[in-house]
Amino acid sequence: MKKTLLALLLLVACLPLSAGDLHGKVACKGIPNCEGTVVYIGAIAGKTFPAPKEHPKIDQRDETFVPHVLAVQAGSTIDFLNSDKVLHNVFTPDACAERFDLGLWPQGEVRRYTYRNECVVTLLCKIHSYMVAFVVVSPTPYFAMVNPDGSYQIPNVPNGAYTVKLWHEKLRPAHKAVKVAGLTEAKLEITK
Repeated sequence: MKKTLLALLLLVACLPLSAGDLHGKVACKGIPNCEGTVVYIGAIAGKTFPAPKEHPKIDQRDETFVPHVLAVQAGSTIDFLNSDKVLHNVFTPDACAERFDLGLWPQGEVRRYTYRNECVVTLLCKIHSYMVAFVVVSPTPYFAMVNPDGSYQIPNVPNGAYTVKLWHEKLRPAHKAVKVAGLTEAKLEITK
């Protein structure tokens, strides 16, 4: 029995990992730092993912969207809270988000919208034209906001070959083929 258990443990220890972390650094060329950059794994052929149960939140506070950039998985419902004493609105002209308009609502109220497709959505307010924010909708649950120093980490990525995509509001979108095998480091670049 001990020999069988030991042999089984050795066999399991030699098996390749089924998932790992994709991590590394993003070089943001043409801007001071990488804050606001999103890195995510693009669509995986034949694979779908259940919608997240938790609702991320974007607050309208001091006539600003907070956060300015939010990354979510397709199928996510975002709660939009108005924390200001003035009326606010949230709308987008982007077809990939069905050009939604949530109307006007007062302080303390929440409106919701469900993002169904991979997309970069521009959020605007009809009352305050200077208010703008972005929602980056990933088709997979494998995404991360990049730290100002360019570092990122996407945990629990299944082993395999993927297209990693990058987005920043002031830079051109970029992508790179990456093969994940356990703990994988990928250096990525996004430029003007």
